[in-house]
Amino acid sequence: MLYDVIVVGAGASGMICAGHLAQAGMEVVLIEKKDNPGLKLRITGKGRCNITNRSSLKEHLANIQPKAKFLKSIYNNFFVEDTIAFFESRGLKVKEERGSRIFPVSDNAQDVVDLLHKFCIDYNATIKYNTSIMSIKRDGQTFVLKDNYDNFYRSKSVVISTGGCSYPVTGSTGDGQRMAKSLGHTINELKPGLVPFNTKGDLAQRMQGVSLKNVTASIWHNNKKIVEEFGEMMFTHFGVTGPIILSLSNKLADLPISELELRIDLKPALDHHKLDERLLRDFNEHGKKKFESILKLLLPNKMIAVCADEINIPLDTIVNQITASQRKTLRLWLKSLTLSLHSTRSFKEAIITIGGVSTNEINKNTFESKLIPNLYFCGEVIDLHANTGGYNLQIAFSTGYGVASAIINQQN
Repeated sequence: MLYDVIVVGAGASGMICAGHLAQAGMEVVLIEKKDNPGLKLRITGKGRCNITNRSSLKEHLANIQPKAKFLKSIYNNFFVEDTIAFFESRGLKVKEERGSRIFPVSDNAQDVVDLLHKFCIDYNATIKYNTSIMSIKRDGQTFVLKDNYDNFYRSKSVVISTGGCSYPVTGSTGDGQRMAKSLGHTINELKPGLVPFNTKGDLAQRMQGVSLKNVTASIWHNNKKIVEEFGEMMFTHFGVTGPIILSLSNKLADLPISELELRIDLKPALDHHKLDERLLRDFNEHGKKKFESILKLLLPNKMIAVCADEINIPLDTIVNQITASQRKTLRLWLKSLTLSLHSTRSFKEAIITIGGVSTNEINKNTFESKLIPNLYFCGEVIDLHANTGGYNLQIAFSTGYGVASAIINQQN
């Protein structure tokens, strides 16, 4: 069948794009490889769906890599308040939480999925489920797509909105990038983003389950600090995870993970001088007690034995027998607990995908391919990614709406 537009991928960007195209009266088919739409959207924000972030344009761009300014034009046409208005006008009430994050009042991501799905259905967009696109070709001015049932779909315009490779169980397995590559597009290396780290040795494993709050974690390469984050993290059976760890993983560019160190400042509120003063006070006050009693004042229980072992001071050492040099060793450990990184976890545990269709080959105003007329990209299939906080979904909504607007303007 010949359609006005074929949209491949029923995620956040694909549904908002298909809905707006159908609303404009176009014959649209939305093709989804899974049996339901928005499977990844359902699990965003821990199932609550962090729709967007009510911060400034400058703040959004500061949280996006690798070429944030590429989004400025499309953000000028559809941005945060437009996204909020879109959902609220269709009955979804939203709320603002810490860090300017916007969530549904219901705290239920399924409500967001249902709204987008209904938006498509209400305007008579056709949706094909359990359908994978096996090939895409050009036949003159027409695209011809073949699915896994040997059905063919024809259209003048195609939108690829298949997402990245993270959480492959939801259907994000790099299909769109493969389609783009088959049509001659450059695909920048796909890597897991916003993802935990595997660490070398067993240091993290010995502290498995310990959650840390209000700590500073930094990444070092060749004894040079690359980036740091303040907040919460956790030790696991494989290494480290948590909000600041995920954020750090997004900022390492092409650095070799296995050559990096993670250094954790357990007492960031105290500089070395103030921490030393505190240790002196504690040592003087508890001089006749065992060293373990000092560590109980400083660390979670599961870290006490690890610390004592790492700095080579037995737990039963009487405090007033500890030397100034040993006290310095303790201070340095507290300010710079160091783990060697091995690798990131896999796409199965990554929140987003780093890499994708090169922005060098996409028109920044319309998100149309510069190589293939009437081929468009939106969402995570493109080499654009952001930190947590609603920034990635705003990319999806803005690019999905922007592509729909470009196609509508072109065909009118």
